Amino acid sequence: MRYFRTLGATVLATATGLALIGTACTGAAVASPASLYAPSALVLAVGEGDSPETATIVRAVTLSCAPVPGGTHPSPESACAELAATGGDLGALTVLAGGRPCTREWAPVTVTGDGVWQGRRVSWSETYGNACELRARTAAVAALSF
Repeated sequence: MRYFRTLGATVLATATGLALIGTACTGAAVASPASLYAPSALVLAVGEGDSPETATIVRAVTLSCAPVPGGTHPSPESACAELAATGGDLGALTVLAGGRPCTREWAPVTVTGDGVWQGRRVSWSETYGNACELRARTAAVAALSF
């Protein structure tokens, strides 16, 4: 009889311990992603000057591409589509648009893009001879008027 009382107490203690462990495990915070999409958000800036470090910022916009295009960019849908086509490579967006003549005036304009594309850090800058060249050689992502 004494054996059964000791065994009963052991079973009760074990059951109570397992119940407490189960409660602790279910009450713990489980890490879960905040979104189903990897972050894709950039800050694009246009500055007057020939260096990203010394250019005077004239205009800056935000561009968010996931889950839907948005931000303060003038055409986020086009810009996000262009970025998606290049896998987020801002440098690949520089094109030479034919048929648009520009003067050879030297008034340097620098465009920068910093942020995250599909969870990967990106940073880019490009300097153009003047604002006309900027508009002639950039896609919708960097074509920020000022």
